[in-house]
This record gives sequence, C-alpha cells and structure tokens, in this order.
Amino acid sequence: MNSFVVYILFSPSSGKTYTGMTSDLITRFHFHNSKSTKGFTTRFRPWTVVHVEFFGEKADALRREKYLKTGTGREWVKSNVVFF
Repeated sequence: MNSFVVYILFSPSSGKTYTGMTSDLITRFHFHNSKSTKGFTTRFRPWTVVHVEFFGEKADALRREKYLKTGTGREWVKSNVVFF
C-alpha cells in the first residue's frame, strides 16, 4: 500500500513556510535543500520539516495540501504548527 505525505517546511533564515505533498518525503526533502536548481524553495534554504500528515490515498493528500494553501489553511498552520 502506498502512503502519501503532506508536509510543511520552514526556513528559519527567512521565516517562510512551504507546503507540499509526496510519496517519498526523504528524497523530496533532499531536493528542496540541495538538489533543485530552480524554484521557490531554492531561494530560502535551508529548510526544516516542521509538520507531516500521512494519507493512504493520493486524492486525500492532495485535498489536504490544497486546503493548507488556502487562507484558512494557513491560519490553521500558524495556530497548530510549532516553528523552530
């Protein structure tokens, strides 16, 4: 059975967060921190993982990721996730 992860990254140097979804968090985290050469996350390295949620179905993970990127979802993150 596949599992999918919705994750939130935090950049201590900029105070920014990034929300994403993957089926391989370790590999994806390495891309965010060192392997990617372009995109949003390259500008605010290094990142730390501050929140993860696991899902059995990809559709559920995508729905949660989309919610966390809304205004209401971002407020939920500010209220429920501890940033380092």
